[in-house]
Amino acid sequence: MKKTLYGIPNCDTVKKARTWLLENGHDFVFHDFKKQGLSRETAARWLAELDWETLVNRKGMTWRNLPDERKALVVDKASALELMLEHTSVIKRPVLEGDGALSVGFSPDAYARLTGAA
Repeated sequence: MKKTLYGIPNCDTVKKARTWLLENGHDFVFHDFKKQGLSRETAARWLAELDWETLVNRKGMTWRNLPDERKALVVDKASALELMLEHTSVIKRPVLEGDGALSVGFSPDAYARLTGAA
């Protein structure tokens, strides 16, 4: 399975991940949340594997700008799924999927382990 890197192009962390993958010779497809959206199936697959609190970035501006009433509704995977589909920018970035692995966020060491480069 080809790797897919999910995120938004102007995110600094996504830029670092893209650069690392290219510099280390990894073939991947970039999926831009802003332009391409996110399918319910993809988000549900991530939530089946990872805790919702890992995927929902509660430190980012999107979360902070949500009304407190909306934030209070996010209490489990089902409610997190709806929020992620409504506001893809609330998803912690980047998400790297492929070769049986799913990773959220970026660090060179973690990517090296995930891709077998370490």
